[in-house]
Amino acid sequence: MPKYAVLSDIHGNLEAFEAVLAFCEALQVNKFILLGDVVGYNADPVRCLEIVQSLDLVGAVRGNHDDYAVGGDTEESGFNPHAAAAIRWTHDQLSDEQRAWLDALPYKKVMPMCGATAVHATLDSPETWGYVFDVQHATANFSYQVMPVCFCGHSHMPVAFDRIPFATGSRRAVECIPAWNSNMNEPQNDTDFSIADMLTVPLEKGHKYLFNIGSIGQPRNNDPRASFAIYDTDNKNVSRCRVPYDIATAQEKVLAAGLPERLAMRLAIGR
Repeated sequence: MPKYAVLSDIHGNLEAFEAVLAFCEALQVNKFILLGDVVGYNADPVRCLEIVQSLDLVGAVRGNHDDYAVGGDTEESGFNPHAAAAIRWTHDQLSDEQRAWLDALPYKKVMPMCGATAVHATLDSPETWGYVFDVQHATANFSYQVMPVCFCGHSHMPVAFDRIPFATGSRRAVECIPAWNSNMNEPQNDTDFSIADMLTVPLEKGHKYLFNIGSIGQPRNNDPRASFAIYDTDNKNVSRCRVPYDIATAQEKVLAAGLPERLAMRLAIGR
């Protein structure tokens, strides 16, 4: 069985996306699972979508930015003004064929061949774009999870949960996986953002897991590096990967495209 690179929230950030793909190539990972939001926020939606379409995708789902970029109407989306402006701009950049490709993506995808499910938001109502931040939300998600592993994105925050088959008095049925999680309220001053790193979580038999893998194109956990995951079905583990990229060039492109300055500035601080 192969390794799978799990990608989410690329958001038109070509520099971040290319850095992720180079990291995957170095590790000889050439199969991919896409969790949505290829477009939105950043300045290269067309090229990012072209690259996504060229990948060996074993599963792909739509995100909320993909969804609204198809029609270009953000009136009912709940987006803030900066995100809404980027969606309208993105809609105009995409071809009819690209919008049709995004519009054909499902909201969730069960992949029995690798024992995983892909969803952008939540399994209970994926089309309403809810978030999973804590054990309570994760527990609701597990009620709809038929595969041992579920991958999601949407919040741009790496967070993971383990549903334990036989909880004891000292263990809850659903627990956070602390090593995976990043605290968005505290800057990570002890982290060197100029290097790549990986953190691997072993998968135990009988457990179910929910992994939010963070964002490639617009991280929000005080770590500006592109975040994604590698799912190794042979060795039964999932690794959270974070890679640096050329943030300055991505920022320059956002500004040159006339997109809101805030979208460029937040890339450097990862929130």
